[in-house]
Amino acid sequence: MLEIFTVIYEYFIFFYATSLIISYIVLAIFSFLAINRYKNYNTDIDDEELLKSDLAPGISVIAPAYNEEKTIIVNVKSLLTLEYPIFEVIIVNDGSKDKTLDLLIEEFELVEVPFAYVEKVKTKPYKRTFKSTNPKYDILTVVDKENGGTKADAFNAGLNASVFPYYLNTDVDCILARNTLTKMIKPILSSKERVIAVGATLRMSNNCDIEEGLIKRVRPPKALIPRFQELEYIRSYLLGKMGWELINSVPNVSGGLGMFDKEIAIKAGGYGADSHAEDMDMMTRMCVHMMNNRLKYRVGYIPLSCCWTEGPPNLQILNRQRTRWASGLFQMFYDHRAVLFNPKYKNLGMVTFPYVFIYEFLAPIIEAFGILFTIFLFLFGLINWTFAPLILFYSYAFAVMVSSIVIIWDQMTFKYYKTTQEVLTLFVTALLEPFMYHPLIMFFSLKGYYSYITSRELAWGTMTRQGFDKKEGDKKNDNNKPNDSGKKENRPNIFQKNKKDESGGKFEPIKT
Repeated sequence: MLEIFTVIYEYFIFFYATSLIISYIVLAIFSFLAINRYKNYNTDIDDEELLKSDLAPGISVIAPAYNEEKTIIVNVKSLLTLEYPIFEVIIVNDGSKDKTLDLLIEEFELVEVPFAYVEKVKTKPYKRTFKSTNPKYDILTVVDKENGGTKADAFNAGLNASVFPYYLNTDVDCILARNTLTKMIKPILSSKERVIAVGATLRMSNNCDIEEGLIKRVRPPKALIPRFQELEYIRSYLLGKMGWELINSVPNVSGGLGMFDKEIAIKAGGYGADSHAEDMDMMTRMCVHMMNNRLKYRVGYIPLSCCWTEGPPNLQILNRQRTRWASGLFQMFYDHRAVLFNPKYKNLGMVTFPYVFIYEFLAPIIEAFGILFTIFLFLFGLINWTFAPLILFYSYAFAVMVSSIVIIWDQMTFKYYKTTQEVLTLFVTALLEPFMYHPLIMFFSLKGYYSYITSRELAWGTMTRQGFDKKEGDKKNDNNKPNDSGKKENRPNIFQKNKKDESGGKFEPIKT
């Protein structure tokens, strides 16, 4: 009986691993084609013409904040320095218990104002709205609400307060490139079909040079854990999501950076208020809405790095982050179980959902069982020592090869890193990842599944911020000191009074 089970298990692992390898190869080819296609159509719309255009659609930048006192000021200033003809910045204070709101009020000269807040999407109770008495912060709106327990609930409040037809969701711990809005609106303007969402690549801000909310110099993180995540992000965005983009099957647009069609987001019911995987949950809701109404749509992705976020500096914070993500993934599949393997939902139901379910959701379970079964075989002397080392080396070599190809591809195409040494550190990271980082991710994923099954409460915003200092590891944090970064006259459209669209204006609401 044991021998039969062992043979069945071996065949299962063989076909599972083989299909996974084939999927990586196919995604790599798709990604190559998608990036080349992006380079071609990206030249159709000139950045300078778009910045000067009176016809550019307005964009609402929405950033929830929960206990972000260490980074809130520098990050809001970063959002205010974005370059785009007409946009607003909405900060949603989701019941912060620290000085987040107080610092915003002091730094940006905020006062409570009457505001026509219409609850198009239900959220935890809205309290009040703040605007600045200083004209240079005219585009800034701060919404104060009761804590909803999830970032999704805070995003919904931002949707209710937003004015413009498109919105960009981001986190207040993110630093955005100044041309982010210009780059991410292009797929929407260039497409013949309705583009309901656009994503872009994220990277780690750890060890980057950041001054006054702007990235001055990109470097890979020095600390090992955020460097692992840097490699993971590059591989996920550049190879994975760009590959899915070619066949219009992008599984999710990151909660850290995504642009969405607000009308479709609201019609889809907004973010699931209790969701801890708000990015994939929102994307699924919007795609399901479009298909239920037999409407054509696209989800776009661009290969440019437009966002840098602070990665977990230690195991404790990585544990919190990945446990929450895994719990959210379990929750997402439970909430949208009707989509899985449902031909009614086309690529979403028959390609995207099955792929994520089999190769991402089930992977930690299969790996954990494989480790336990291998230990069992070892104890009973049933391991084939002729082939086992070869299989292990083959798996390891393939994983390193995929990461290495992505590193080379990224550097040849975009050249974000300036020195050979910086690129080599990522190659070293790729060699260590299968043994050091991947087992941790597997363990934290299983922990997240268990947390969801046992209904343990998960709260968003549990990652302790270190702040954006010039040198990684420097304990000094002067981000809360006021500065005059917004006063430089050579920054177009920064802190200048924005145009008002005809649909609402500043205090009337009419968003991935």
